[in-house]
Amino acid sequence: MKSTMQTGTQLHVPVMLEEVLSSLDISPNGIYLDGTIGTGGHSTLILERLSSKGCLIGIDRDEEAIDICRRSLFNKKTPFYLFNDCYSNFEYIIQQLGIGQVSGIVLDLGLSSMQLDSCSRGFSYKFNSNLDMRFNLSQKFSAYDIINKSSHNNLANLIYNNSEERRSRSIAKSIVNMRPLKTVYDLVEAIRRSTPPNHRNKTIARVFQSIRIAVNDEIVRLEKILSSFYEKLAIGGRIIIVSFHSIEDRKVKHCFKKLQTEKKIKILTKKPITPTNGELKVNSRSKSAKMRVAEKIA
Repeated sequence: MKSTMQTGTQLHVPVMLEEVLSSLDISPNGIYLDGTIGTGGHSTLILERLSSKGCLIGIDRDEEAIDICRRSLFNKKTPFYLFNDCYSNFEYIIQQLGIGQVSGIVLDLGLSSMQLDSCSRGFSYKFNSNLDMRFNLSQKFSAYDIINKSSHNNLANLIYNNSEERRSRSIAKSIVNMRPLKTVYDLVEAIRRSTPPNHRNKTIARVFQSIRIAVNDEIVRLEKILSSFYEKLAIGGRIIIVSFHSIEDRKVKHCFKKLQTEKKIKILTKKPITPTNGELKVNSRSKSAKMRVAEKIA
């Protein structure tokens, strides 16, 4: 879960903020990439640690998040650039800026609380809205298309592959039988009809996760940056990836292990770092977060 953006007297709640900042080992003159800047929770404090010779690049697919950062991020001495794009396109972005390599990369994957708490974007099963789930609202393809146009087999495979939900086939059958589904509550009802009561809430969450991942092509985009970050990270630079479900975490783990075997990086987290009990008390949504860190050595 990315940092929450709340109003009034409430504050940003970046996930594992101190752990991210200390693991990044920020050089004041370095160039840092926040590939999932969200509402700027991590980047605000990264900027504070950079000099006039440093640089911050922030990327997010959600235009609303970028607009918030444009208004809230302010630094008189350090250049920073914001892009409404996907982190998987970071190579092209830094090329446009004339930057060859960066000193550090931060990826905080998944939903922001701003997105999850939205009553209109369809990410949460707690609010009735259209079946949307798009990070980038200019994208035409939405959850509605997946739910109403996929075959039973494709829908079942999608649910299982993106969430490891064992009831994927019966859930997909229930969805197909109820089509057309137009709202979040329609989807919840289809899942409810095919799920025992004692497993229902977890199953609903998994199905919503799996459809969101498919809508936004999240696994493919993660695989793309995992295959490309090494060349664009300077020697001594670090990459930090915070994931929120086991599929993402396994891909990060396997990528880091492969690169370490090739003596290209050093893994700095033998086991993933997880939120402290203190953090869980103030931000319960961080409970599934796992952070892995690696440093380029050659």
